[in-house]
Amino acid sequence: MTAPITWPDFFVILVVTASCMLASRVLPMMLLKGRELPTRVSDALGYIPPAAFAALVANDLLTPGMFDAGFWPAGAPLAAALVVMVVARLTKSLLWCAVAGIAAYSLLMLI
Repeated sequence: MTAPITWPDFFVILVVTASCMLASRVLPMMLLKGRELPTRVSDALGYIPPAAFAALVANDLLTPGMFDAGFWPAGAPLAAALVVMVVARLTKSLLWCAVAGIAAYSLLMLI
């Protein structure tokens, strides 16, 4: 059995973690201040937010045992996601995507 963490150890871990997070967020901004990034780098960085969001959504939609309870409990969120994709393509509005997704999922759960 391991000993519980002590308060001094906790604060050391807290300070090191906070320092690493601060350095990884602030140092790039300080080092790149006033510099233009190459177009390819700027384009590549523009793909990070949609990729991160897609990974979060895929993680919620696609799970290893999703069809264990049957097709419909797993298919309803996928059908709602399809509705959201269509609304996103047509409107390009996050608000309408959220409204359509909630409405589609609610209606599909009533069936």
